[in-house]
Amino acid sequence: MAAPGFEPGRQSELLVKLNRLIERCLRNSRCIDTESLCVVAGEKVWQIRLDLHLLNHDGNIIDAASIAGIVALCHFRRPDVSVQGEEVTVYAPEERDPVPLSIHHMPICVSFAFFQQGTYLLVDPSEREERVMDGLLVIAMNKHREICTIQSSGGIMLVKDQVLRCSKITAVKVAEITELIQKALENDQKVRKEGGKFGFAESIPNQKITAFKMESAAVNTNNVEEQAEEIITKADPPSEVFAKPILHTPGTAQIGEGIENSWGDLEESEREEAAEEESESETAAFECQTMETEDTSIMKETKKDEPIVLSDSEEEEVVILEPQELPRKTRTQTNLKQENTSKKAFNKRRRKKRAAY
Repeated sequence: MAAPGFEPGRQSELLVKLNRLIERCLRNSRCIDTESLCVVAGEKVWQIRLDLHLLNHDGNIIDAASIAGIVALCHFRRPDVSVQGEEVTVYAPEERDPVPLSIHHMPICVSFAFFQQGTYLLVDPSEREERVMDGLLVIAMNKHREICTIQSSGGIMLVKDQVLRCSKITAVKVAEITELIQKALENDQKVRKEGGKFGFAESIPNQKITAFKMESAAVNTNNVEEQAEEIITKADPPSEVFAKPILHTPGTAQIGEGIENSWGDLEESEREEAAEEESESETAAFECQTMETEDTSIMKETKKDEPIVLSDSEEEEVVILEPQELPRKTRTQTNLKQENTSKKAFNKRRRKKRAAY
């Protein structure tokens, strides 16, 4: 139900009443030829189901639902079927044209709202009027003035004359609505045969919400160039160049009126700045490279001139340099052969001393 007053997923009292009333109006009135829905007697039949979706609840849902239901049944087309022996063939719409339902008559509901215990009568009440009404009378009738169903709600007592008066009004309203439905169905069928635009969206007229929609305008562009040249020739000559500010009104001034554009100068200045930045970066990089080469050459020279210190111990010697010299560490290189010879000489001396004792 398209209204904030209804709970989603739960059938309200109005929805239950609407389902029962539409079922009595369409099914119990036998507006559809049920025998035409039979394919094989006692075995196969067509099942018709009608689903109504409410888009906006602004009152008198019963009348709108009955009109939408009967129009949907009249507009519906079922696939064509052929029976050969025991074989049943259902044809697609591309193979055979669908078949419309056989409709005997069009039952349409008309609602009447009563106020002040039946003193005042109102046809087609709105949502606000339904809130304050005392009772509601619904009459379903076709264009042959046959009453299909009638229902009264609200606990109001109606007189026979009031019911007869409502039935006469219903007959007039049903005749008008039936004529409109038939014209709409004929126009839709005609447009479909011609291959034009059809459907629910095309049937809605443009209102305020679609006020900005405009039809495509035909524009002739054959003589555009000639017209442009004529406009240029007829145009006034350019105004004089004013280098000084012009005072139009006291307190205001305009500078640069009529002067040539100077956007190109800005581009040249930007290019000069970029060239200067590149040259500065190149010089800085060259200076860094020269400093690195000098440092490496100094290190190599110091390593070549430095003497190699040999000692008997295998431990590393730590040398503390002066601040003027480069901070570096030196390691003493030990000669394994010299150590071996010194050990042999020491052992010989020791043996001689022992032999002397």
